[in-house]
Amino acid sequence: MEHSLVTDIAICIIAAWVVAVVSQVARQPLLLAYLVAGFAVGPHGISFHKDGTGLITNPDSIHTISEIGLSLLLFMIGLEIDLKKMLSAGRVITLTAGAQILGCVLIGWVVFTFIGPAQTRLEAIYLAVAAAMSSTVIIVKILYDKRELETLAGRVTLGVLVLQDIATILFLAIQPNLKHPAADVMLKAVGNVILLVAVAFLVSRFVLPKIFKLIARLPELVLVGALAWCFAMAGFADYLKLSTAMGALIAGVMLSTFPYTLDVAAKVTSLRDFFVTLFFVGLGMSIPVPTWTYLLWTIFVCLVLVATRLMTVFPVLYSMKQGYRVSLLPAINLCQMSELSLVLLALGKTSGDVSDNVIGICAFSFAFLAVGSTYAILGNDTLLRKVTPWFKKLELHDLDHTAFMTRTDVKPRRICLLGFSWTASSLLAEIERSRPDLIPDIVVIDFNPVVHERLKARGVYAVYGDITARDVLHHAGASHAEVIICSLPNMVLKGANNLKILRQLRQLNPHAKIIVHAELLADIPLLYEAGADYVTAPRLIEAADLLQAVEFADQNLLAEKRREQETRLKERDEVIP
Repeated sequence: MEHSLVTDIAICIIAAWVVAVVSQVARQPLLLAYLVAGFAVGPHGISFHKDGTGLITNPDSIHTISEIGLSLLLFMIGLEIDLKKMLSAGRVITLTAGAQILGCVLIGWVVFTFIGPAQTRLEAIYLAVAAAMSSTVIIVKILYDKRELETLAGRVTLGVLVLQDIATILFLAIQPNLKHPAADVMLKAVGNVILLVAVAFLVSRFVLPKIFKLIARLPELVLVGALAWCFAMAGFADYLKLSTAMGALIAGVMLSTFPYTLDVAAKVTSLRDFFVTLFFVGLGMSIPVPTWTYLLWTIFVCLVLVATRLMTVFPVLYSMKQGYRVSLLPAINLCQMSELSLVLLALGKTSGDVSDNVIGICAFSFAFLAVGSTYAILGNDTLLRKVTPWFKKLELHDLDHTAFMTRTDVKPRRICLLGFSWTASSLLAEIERSRPDLIPDIVVIDFNPVVHERLKARGVYAVYGDITARDVLHHAGASHAEVIICSLPNMVLKGANNLKILRQLRQLNPHAKIIVHAELLADIPLLYEAGADYVTAPRLIEAADLLQAVEFADQNLLAEKRREQETRLKERDEVIP
């Protein structure tokens, strides 16, 4: 019995919702839930029909509607792309991203052509590109929860993801012509891309601002106008024989600098989520029933992806003297397949270049790696500690063997700063302004190589190392320091906390004056009992400042307080701005 389109959509949405609820309880990615729901209601899943067909009787209609979701998804991605960050990507990030993207695509193409599940060289290219891209959604969510987005390893990871987005745009540009990659055809495609970008830029620069300014007071027209712009560019891209997805992506990028972006993104999100759900459910319908051969190919693709990440990311960062941590953690963070990889493969299927078999294998690979990489990122510090002895056996030295560790300078420092984050940066600025005579007495222990370079330029002695390691503290001089300060909150200390560090410091140096940080007021007496001489509670200082701001506001003097703050900021030149 054939259902109406509305009934098919209802089945898809209900199935996606039920599986998504279970997925949330199990703390698994939502996209994985949508793929499972699509498989369940598709031709290979649950069936109540005598002919063995799935719950969805007209999957082509679902696929047609889900194409709208694809355009909206890429439009939203474009809205969130920061062009300034793209253009200002540092040398370390640019070289790492270039090596990762090109290296993974090249190695993947060679491997998948001769060994992998791809039936043709063209299909191997799609598979290699899909395996070269990482999941922004998964990585950002986990790093945000771990408070690691602002760490150096986190910024390198995000920088690589941004440049992967650019690579995706370039692939979308040539994707329709991959089957017949003649020079004239490719040149025409490049010309069409330039025309598409030029038209989008000119319209967004000279036409759209005036239109949006005219309708700014009518939020519904702002939303409709943004959607009209999205699908107009998608249609123009289709007219130029380019990918409609690319047109939607460029439409979003061009709109990302508008003051209405946040409002548009907020309004489009719910609409996008509905259609994107249908897109991934529709993708799940194409996943065949897994066999042992199928699962073995999935494991093979996963192993190739992880191996190529480690081969292309770690050596590049390590060669640029970034140390064990900053070299290895981004490689671990990037070990999964992107949601856009499934989108690219779906486009390849539409063009007749990719088979359902490869899409299914990649869907399973996406699922396996989404789960596996989640645990890997959450435990990346533990993995780092486990592989460190192997690195040392291979004579791959960490930064404590470089110029950051000045072995000839053996003079003990009176003041030891453990970790160098925002609070320590502000403390150093205060010392430079009020007590510059203390600078020669300070040693900083931290594993951020960028911080080391900046401290070195200011004449501050710094030692590379993990402040949770006892031998690092001893060799850095903490056992002889008179004052030891740890200003890092527990949330950024990996595998330790202020209480554990305090107890370790007391064993190393019973006579030092130790100052530590407390986030919870309940931790303060525990830290004093463990031997702290003073415990800082920044929340109390911030509360006093907020109360003063309220009092100034009551007297209409907030502008005066703001000017005072601006004057203080002008006088400061911190290591971490």
